[in-house]
Amino acid sequence: MLPRTEDTQTQDRRQTEGQALPLSDGGAGHRSPKTWLVLGLALIAVTALLVSGMLSRVRAGNKLRTETNQSALVAVSVVSPKQSAPAEVIILPGNVQPFITSPIYSRTNGYLKKWYFDIGAHVKQGQLLAVVDTPEVDQQLQQSLSNLNTAKANLALAEITKNRYQGLLKKNAVAQQDVDNAVGTYNANKAIVDANQANVKQLQALQSFEKIYAPFDGVITARNTDIGDLINSGSSTTAKTDLFHIAQPGKLRVYVNVPEEYSQGVTLGMTADLSLAEFPGRKFQGKLVRTADDINMTTRTLLIEVDVDNPAGTLLTGSYAEVHLAVPTRASTFLLPVNTLLFRSEGLRVGVVQDGKVVLAAVTPGHDFGNQIEVVAGLKAGDQVIVNPPDSLVSGQQVQIVQASLPGDIK
Repeated sequence: MLPRTEDTQTQDRRQTEGQALPLSDGGAGHRSPKTWLVLGLALIAVTALLVSGMLSRVRAGNKLRTETNQSALVAVSVVSPKQSAPAEVIILPGNVQPFITSPIYSRTNGYLKKWYFDIGAHVKQGQLLAVVDTPEVDQQLQQSLSNLNTAKANLALAEITKNRYQGLLKKNAVAQQDVDNAVGTYNANKAIVDANQANVKQLQALQSFEKIYAPFDGVITARNTDIGDLINSGSSTTAKTDLFHIAQPGKLRVYVNVPEEYSQGVTLGMTADLSLAEFPGRKFQGKLVRTADDINMTTRTLLIEVDVDNPAGTLLTGSYAEVHLAVPTRASTFLLPVNTLLFRSEGLRVGVVQDGKVVLAAVTPGHDFGNQIEVVAGLKAGDQVIVNPPDSLVSGQQVQIVQASLPGDIK
């Protein structure tokens, strides 16, 4: 018989004392319900952890794939085309000129004897401006008057002779030939008198030009001679001497060269505002009264005239002015920043984003305003046009919009 171990002795002691012996771990069927509950909960927890980990990895993978796909798209900024105004104000340089201006010349040669008005003087029509001393003309007039008197005396003698011969012819006292000679002499002397009278009138007219009068109401803007200066009325070899310049500044003409592209928008009767550097913040209103109806082939511009009332003489003739014209525009045009354009071999294009994809739209440009350009065809309101498009951009390419703005917001 084998010796009894300490465990066997302990069991025997418990049995002797009436205590129950613990069940052996040798069989599963001997586990209590509480043990099974614990094991089930542990199994559920482990399974939940495994499922949660797998779902987390799946979500992380999907997010990574989405971010990868997003990062693979080209990021673009877009701008919406801006509807152009019904009237576009253009600013053009203009030259302010008097309504009437004229240089004053002498019609006779001589020396300036006296002048009565200097620059800035306001004169009325018919006022005496200067006197020219013409001794040669005076002498020629005296000689011509003497020749006229001689011719008149000869004519009177010829008339007496003619009448006497005609009376004697009735009595057959003279020959017909003598009468004809007397009549011819009379006619010749009459022609000489007429010629001398015409010469006298011419010299009297030249003598009357000694006095220089104002041709219209105005302001003396220049005085080019002084007392004693030689006045030349002009010839084939010598230039004429202009004594004064006179201008009428009560009404001004402003001549403006309008570029050909705006020529159809300017019409007679439209108003124009003038601004001058010497009057900051002030506008002077004028009216377009006439156009040249002709495009200058050298400058490709249309010459127009704007008239401005200047009763107080505020504006000075010869000034430089900026003329503001409100020219009607086409209602269907849009404005885009110039950095939206793509210059391709097939023509001008812009990239329009539609449903996340690029469409290269052909556009027709209008006026170029420097940082913006007018588009007259190829766009519609609400289009999203790509700003600074890459040269590699193609139709159908997927892009990602990162910024959207209006044309005025793009710098």
